[in-house]
Amino acid sequence: MTVPGSIGPLSTRGRLLVLAAAFLGWLCAGLLMSITSVAMQPAATDLLGRAGQLDRVRFQQLVRQASGKPGARAELPPQDVGELQAARALVQHWFAWLQCAFLFGAAAGGLLFGALGDRLGRVKGMAASILTYSLVGGAAAFAQQPWQLLGLWFLACMGVGGMWPNGVALVSEAWSSLSRPAAAGLIGTSANIGIFFMSTLTAQHAVTPDDWRWVMGVAAAPCVLGVLALAVVPESPRWLASRGHATPTASTPASATSEVFRPPLLAITLVGIALATVPLIGAWGSANWMIPWAGEAGETAIPPNPFLKAQVAQARSLTGIVGSLLGGWIAGAVGRHRAYFVTSLFCLGVAQCTFWFLTPTDTPFLAWAAALGFFSGIYFGWLPLFLPELFPTRVRSTGAGVSFNFGRILTAVTVFATGLLTALFHGDYAQIGRITSAVYLLGMVVICFAPRDRDPQLKE
Repeated sequence: MTVPGSIGPLSTRGRLLVLAAAFLGWLCAGLLMSITSVAMQPAATDLLGRAGQLDRVRFQQLVRQASGKPGARAELPPQDVGELQAARALVQHWFAWLQCAFLFGAAAGGLLFGALGDRLGRVKGMAASILTYSLVGGAAAFAQQPWQLLGLWFLACMGVGGMWPNGVALVSEAWSSLSRPAAAGLIGTSANIGIFFMSTLTAQHAVTPDDWRWVMGVAAAPCVLGVLALAVVPESPRWLASRGHATPTASTPASATSEVFRPPLLAITLVGIALATVPLIGAWGSANWMIPWAGEAGETAIPPNPFLKAQVAQARSLTGIVGSLLGGWIAGAVGRHRAYFVTSLFCLGVAQCTFWFLTPTDTPFLAWAAALGFFSGIYFGWLPLFLPELFPTRVRSTGAGVSFNFGRILTAVTVFATGLLTALFHGDYAQIGRITSAVYLLGMVVICFAPRDRDPQLKE
């Protein structure tokens, strides 16, 4: 049995390998997040046509007619208006389901791969996650039916959900207390870099119903990283040492999942889930609807701007990179609780102003979208720092994964509800955004219940 304390700290090279692998793994996960936003709506249009559920040629013809000039939709014959609205509703319904596939898949993957990381090691859990989201994401290029894409995207996004808890736990345990805020900021930044990279690609090469499968080739590229992670990244010494405390039976590591849902950790887990849910709902339930909103506004603009949705995604992700990079530093400088509260306040104010007073074709819209990206990005530098501090080493990967990814289940319910709201409010994305961005008020309340006595050195 390993004697506790007999395993030395990682070398500088080993710590850098850990940070690089976690950074790149979460960056590539950001690619899939961006693909969900910019490619799933065109993919749904194409596959619904292939399945015979949508007359795609007719649908695109009606869209062009409706976008010819302001008020053109109202000038279409009533039967054409009804046909266009029904087709849009069908596409939006599948778009909402494909977003939910991402969120439910990530939630399931956070639990599955988080437990795998506590059982077999952080590196194995992280590498398995990367290989899952890259290989299955690449396979989605061959989908011929909407349900096939839905199933494959769910499985691929399980890997996205598993990447976060294993990468964050590995970095948290490999780096010292003084450098952890900077390391947490880098991890939080990486997904936004991936989103910005994908947004830049799609701004140069528009994703359309005729040409969306190429993005799945981008999703498949990280499989090389998964293999390299298994080969060269060192395991967390803290996790290796913790194995020396455990009775060497198969049941001990398997209990990690149930332990985080039992006292005394249950209350901490519920607070962690709530803290992660607020920024996720803020991003997926309101801010991410800016992209299809901008897409429709770009179609109806004079002249049309098919790249507007990619430009909005770029604006949000570029400033999100800066916000998430500073998130860990801000939390360390002003305190975890104060940083979260003030971030929620600013996100609420910016989102409400944007959805009340602007439309995507207004000149200031990109600036306000960028501001929301910056403030919401702070959360994702804050979460990798704070969530691992809540849990002991033996369940850290599971606890962080459950906290972050179970928030996605609640977010998926919100996304599906916003899909229903599009029908209730006749596609008024601004009204939907006003409602869903109110979740930031909840964040200002929940942080008051978060534990204040966590040890930043991650001691037992």
